[in-house]
Amino acid sequence: MYEEWPSALPHVVAWRSVAPPGGGDRRILPDGCLDLIWHEGSVFVAGPDTTAQVGAPPAGSRHAALRFGAGTGPGVLGVPACELVDRRVPLDALWPAAAVRAIAEAADPLGALAAAARSRWRGPDRVMVAVAGAARAGLPVEVVAERCGLSARQLQRRSNAAYGYGPKVLHRIFRMRRAVAMARAGRPFAAVAADAGYADQAHLAREVRAMAGVPLTALLR
Repeated sequence: MYEEWPSALPHVVAWRSVAPPGGGDRRILPDGCLDLIWHEGSVFVAGPDTTAQVGAPPAGSRHAALRFGAGTGPGVLGVPACELVDRRVPLDALWPAAAVRAIAEAADPLGALAAAARSRWRGPDRVMVAVAGAARAGLPVEVVAERCGLSARQLQRRSNAAYGYGPKVLHRIFRMRRAVAMARAGRPFAAVAADAGYADQAHLAREVRAMAGVPLTALLR
């Protein structure tokens, strides 16, 4: 069972899950976000990914989490996202142990996570929100930098801190997720490649395998 919904914080999604019996491996695709996760009494940060994360949680194991989009996570955690890329970090490595223990032992872990995030909340950076929108639209980095009033180097540095990587990688991730959604909706792969902005179907196949770890056909099974 998995469910998610918008939290009270902008650009933040709350989610929870219970692993079903015989669920097998779960493949979590990169999404340009980082998550603050409670799992059976432990609390950790799932940093922004560049490749899929694969795991097989035991049946019945529970997760409750907040997913931070638009570069909002680092302000709450107190560390730049580039220090967390492709990592799973115990929260008590970043926050005081007492604060983390209160979340770990809470009767309502998701409520405790939300309260902790609100107490540390910093408003979204409008430039980074614009970067995410531009990456989804596939705009060149030079155009994004000009629109944001930044040099390409400044944009890269700020994007690294907010997202863990620059606008080009963010664009690749959003494009891949858009392509996978189209394919799951039944679109032919050639049409997916064209509509998602790939050079051709071979380019689509290479990018999906690079970030998902398996061919597109395997993601649709």
